[in-house]
Amino acid sequence: MPTRYSVAWWNVENLFDEENAPRSDKLKRAIGKQVVGWTPALRDQKIAKLASVIRQLNGGLGPDLMGICEIENRAVVQALADQLNQALPGRSYRVVHADTRDERGIDVAFIYEWKMLRAPVNERFQHVVMRRTATREIFQVNFTTRPKGRTWTVLGNHWPSRRGGASESAGYRMIAGETLSYFHQRAMEVHGEETPVLAMGDFDDEPFDLSLVQHALSTGQRTKVVGTASVPRLWNLMWPLLGGGDGTFFFDNFAFGFDQFLVNKKMALADGPIRFVPGSVQIVRLSGMASAGDYPSPIPFGGMGKPVNPAGFSDHFPITMEVLEAD
Repeated sequence: MPTRYSVAWWNVENLFDEENAPRSDKLKRAIGKQVVGWTPALRDQKIAKLASVIRQLNGGLGPDLMGICEIENRAVVQALADQLNQALPGRSYRVVHADTRDERGIDVAFIYEWKMLRAPVNERFQHVVMRRTATREIFQVNFTTRPKGRTWTVLGNHWPSRRGGASESAGYRMIAGETLSYFHQRAMEVHGEETPVLAMGDFDDEPFDLSLVQHALSTGQRTKVVGTASVPRLWNLMWPLLGGGDGTFFFDNFAFGFDQFLVNKKMALADGPIRFVPGSVQIVRLSGMASAGDYPSPIPFGGMGKPVNPAGFSDHFPITMEVLEAD
């Protein structure tokens, strides 16, 4: 019988360890005074708020695979996974984390169901997005499905921000797009043309921006992905949702579709070994997550130099999709 996977992505907004945490001084070095007053109680409250949303995904079963970004270290991701395992007794979540060299000390990680997926130690890669200063890296894990034993390449992305201006910083995201495209192609060269590839993340650009269209080689047209043999394109699954003015991040009451799922040819094919389930992509807005009014934007938890709102969660909405693995 086919195996169905629930997949999620969420920029969890500054999930950092406590001030003066003995595990790492990276946060203090990276953002300085912003971490002052970030207590263990606030950290744990933030984790509890995130867990309260994640455990409701997939019909209350929790996702089978989830990518997250804006986290400081493995410890905070493990604490989140532990809360999920406690809230969902049938789950056996494990963590795989990339300790990147980003200037603000923020990383990418995956939480995955160990009963369904494995993340071999020698199949985890951090791809540097080259620029003059340290920046976020693309985190690749070649998961192995259980029990069928297929390789499934998943790339977690948190591209360089628009700080300093969208146009001024666009070149950095173009480099990130080139990096993603290269390792998409490289995964198929190493593991074979049948390898399914999923890229998910906060790209800090929208599907129509040059970084995604020209450099990451993504498109909203499925036929261009499944019908092209020479160019390894990615099918951006967010076009139908974002075309109507929806988004995952809001600024000045404008919606931006920064958080996206992209799949390669093998995941776009109706008979692919691991394939996307059409119509399954959603932007998640559970009760209490969005502000009231004409512009229902995410309610941030805050912290890191901003006022803390205990009723908040993150400044991004999560996204979800479903994937089917053939027998």
